[in-house]
Amino acid sequence: MGTIKLKNIRTYSYHGCLIEEGKIGSDYIVNLEIKTDLRKSSLTDNLKDTVDYVLLNSIVVEEMAIRSDLLEHVAHRIITRIFNEIPEVSRIIVAVSKLNPPIGGDVEAVTIEMEEYRS
Repeated sequence: MGTIKLKNIRTYSYHGCLIEEGKIGSDYIVNLEIKTDLRKSSLTDNLKDTVDYVLLNSIVVEEMAIRSDLLEHVAHRIITRIFNEIPEVSRIIVAVSKLNPPIGGDVEAVTIEMEEYRS
């Protein structure tokens, strides 16, 4: 087994329960970690034998572009798409962070993290 991590994927997205959040938007950071078998690709040196992290990044960016009220909903969509499109992935950890959230305090970020295993 092996791990592929995409760290600090930055997006400008429009998530949140407040109407203003859907209009103004905010900065987000997504961290993604997947488990897969890297033994074959480590020997063949061939992209077709591994999980393409360009595809992983594309899935994250596309799902972050779809408005949701809750970060949990966005994370769930990311997990679902990765499992549906990349059968080699056995586990996913995704963390979605909203930077400078409008919560009436001096808070750098709010982060939700979800972990799922292929069933």
